[in-house]
Amino acid sequence: MKPSRRNFLQSLGVGVAGLGVSTPTVASGPNRPKAVKPSGDEQILFVGDNIAVANTEHGKVRGFILRGIHQFLGIPYGADTSGKNRFMPPQKPTAWTDIRPALWWGNSAPQIMEKRYANPYASFVDHWNYDDVSEDCLKLNVWTPALDNQKRPVVVWLHGGGFVNGNAIEQDGYHGENLARFGNVVFCSINHRLGALGYTELSAAGGSAESGNVGNLDMVAALEWVKHNIANFGGDPNKVTIIGQSGGGAKVTTLMNMPSAKGLFHRAVALSGSSLTGTNKEYAEKLGLKVMEEAGLKPGELAKLQQIPWREYIDIANRAVEKMADEAKRLGIQRGGYAPVADGVSLDAGAFFKDPNHFSADIPLLICSTFHEQNPDRTDASLESISLAEVKEKVRPRFGDKAGEIVDAYAKNFPKARPIEIWALVVSNRKNAVATADAKASQQKAPVYLAWFGWQPPLFDGRMRAFHCDDICFWFYNTDLMLTHTGGGKRPRALSEKMAGSFINFVKTGNPNGGGLPNWKPYTSQNGETMILDDSPSLANDPDRDARKTLA
Repeated sequence: MKPSRRNFLQSLGVGVAGLGVSTPTVASGPNRPKAVKPSGDEQILFVGDNIAVANTEHGKVRGFILRGIHQFLGIPYGADTSGKNRFMPPQKPTAWTDIRPALWWGNSAPQIMEKRYANPYASFVDHWNYDDVSEDCLKLNVWTPALDNQKRPVVVWLHGGGFVNGNAIEQDGYHGENLARFGNVVFCSINHRLGALGYTELSAAGGSAESGNVGNLDMVAALEWVKHNIANFGGDPNKVTIIGQSGGGAKVTTLMNMPSAKGLFHRAVALSGSSLTGTNKEYAEKLGLKVMEEAGLKPGELAKLQQIPWREYIDIANRAVEKMADEAKRLGIQRGGYAPVADGVSLDAGAFFKDPNHFSADIPLLICSTFHEQNPDRTDASLESISLAEVKEKVRPRFGDKAGEIVDAYAKNFPKARPIEIWALVVSNRKNAVATADAKASQQKAPVYLAWFGWQPPLFDGRMRAFHCDDICFWFYNTDLMLTHTGGGKRPRALSEKMAGSFINFVKTGNPNGGGLPNWKPYTSQNGETMILDDSPSLANDPDRDARKTLA
């Protein structure tokens, strides 16, 4: 079945009149990007001794110029995190005297790499890019139109992967060249510590009081690097936007609740992920003690833990999580493991966004999720003919006795949706996105803008739907680069111009209006204003509210 070219809500039978959908007039946005196009076979890549050389506080770096955009890859913003630096807050990198080449990506953070490409469908669709893995991973990348004093807005990309996997250039759609050109902005992306090496809480075992959050402290260190150095790359340190997707969206909301991040960024965007509290401190401390026990060490023997090879340490840490499963359940933790810890030191304890006087209250937030974050049938055509009764059984393990009620509510809310679409909508529900919008809006200072991405690519016989990660390349004007998410061409590019233009306006002013999308009203809990992102974008008032109520 081919995806509808109409607004996806209408294709599901949701009445437009009852949603408060705005007239989809297109505001004037930025001019179409003017990429450097050679006449004939002229040169488009430039690299050499005196080309793309920039100063940093630690030494000079040499990048390259591609299609008119200066690019610097793998710049150190922190020291090697192995040995005595493991589980410790990030340290400054050692300064260098020669011009350092910034021509290739920095190492990915330690993570399990075995069978990374085992699933050919996932490898094809997301086109994974991984380089060497090392604890010397505190590196960042910069794309900029020029090395001048123009003071362009700065975008800092925080990759997904649930605090456990990923890197700054994991997908082609993460690249910053096109957005830097399109919006005349400076684009940065970073690698930082992940998983057990970034979030093992060892304070109860004699470790640093900040050990459970060093992965997030790495991000703070990267933002400090931006503050002190980005002017040398044509950027404005007083106009920084952080944006992340999935686990990266949760990185955004945790950074908004870290005291040390105050003043380092001024706008925030969370795509397909967010968090409203850190990991339970009691659980994290007990897990840290279990790690020591699993390693055969006593509390206080941190130096020995720091010397265990990182791959072996991850296995030890994962076994500790398994042995803590019952304790996690007792504490009401659905999914144990390693993520930012609500220690009350590095990360605020308790619920996020509850204090109207918190620094986060002044930061505008844009939130987006997709219609089909979890789509069951991309590679299984047989599920296209599933019945509604079968859908209820499929979702029962997750929703228990309420499964039938929830599925029926979504079927009523979206009367023209087929059972397979109902399944995707139910398991991809907006409960967390709306909860984050409600929490942030309650501070009543900076606006919140909420979006719901419904555009479906014409790939895999139309079964991809608006899947998890699909919207990233639209925000970054990369639909013709991330072909395995869009198919390429004018149809996705038309929406991308509107989304990227609106994102750029948000980056510049904290307000996305005027970038190409219809009038985008700030979110309120009363009306649930939501921008529907599809071939014909429109603003709707909480289009799934009746169905979502059953999830409470």
